[in-house]
Amino acid sequence: MAKTTAFDRVLQARSQDKISIRDLVAGLTDNFLELHGDRAYGDDPAVYGGIGQMQGRPVTIVGIRKGDDQKSAADVHFGSAEPDGYRKALRLMKQAEKFHRPIITLVNTPGAYPDVEAEYHGQGYLISQLILQGMQLRVPYVSIIVGEGGSGGALALAVGDTVWAFEESIYSVLSPEGYATILWKDSSRVQEAAEVMKLTPEDLLQQGIIDRIIPEVRTDSQIEQLKTELFGKIEEISAMSTTEMLQKRFARYRNF
Repeated sequence: MAKTTAFDRVLQARSQDKISIRDLVAGLTDNFLELHGDRAYGDDPAVYGGIGQMQGRPVTIVGIRKGDDQKSAADVHFGSAEPDGYRKALRLMKQAEKFHRPIITLVNTPGAYPDVEAEYHGQGYLISQLILQGMQLRVPYVSIIVGEGGSGGALALAVGDTVWAFEESIYSVLSPEGYATILWKDSSRVQEAAEVMKLTPEDLLQQGIIDRIIPEVRTDSQIEQLKTELFGKIEEISAMSTTEMLQKRFARYRNF
């Protein structure tokens, strides 16, 4: 059997066959209620979030989704959130902190929407606030890289107490196409770039950037298994004092 290459992982992470964020949320929670709007400008559909119950415990889930069909994919810019989406995510996470709900983030994005208008509306500032505020949240916070984890757009939702990644996912500072074009002025070297960037879950685990590789979920039983393990991790973090939880979170990122 041929060895899986880094570029194979890139293609797997981008596959349309992966479980959608909506389906994953539906499988992980009961009685999920989607919440809308950033209370300032708009309601970016790329950011899907709300409140559900996990084994009877209220949790807040925020995910970046790529769409379920061609039309919805275009509506969400194929998973590239805009400023109102990041502002919505921040609102939901701060709300979760206020009401003592654990937070789960599900990341599948090539990066924030690359648009001049987005920059005018404070996209860079909002991403930095999600990173800063995420580090300070006084509730358990678990981040999962579901597919693509691209650049600051992914990092905005990936500063949890623990970061997990699906086995067919990637997490990187930019796309391998962008790396090859910027560093080597040759986009045809994309497969070589993927190897150099160390963006596979195996590389990320070795570097300590993620804490665990989890199997892909495609069946109800697999989702149920992930739900059980995720709930167990939330309970483990919840057992810590707030001070200990924050000290461990700070230490995790200071090691990089």
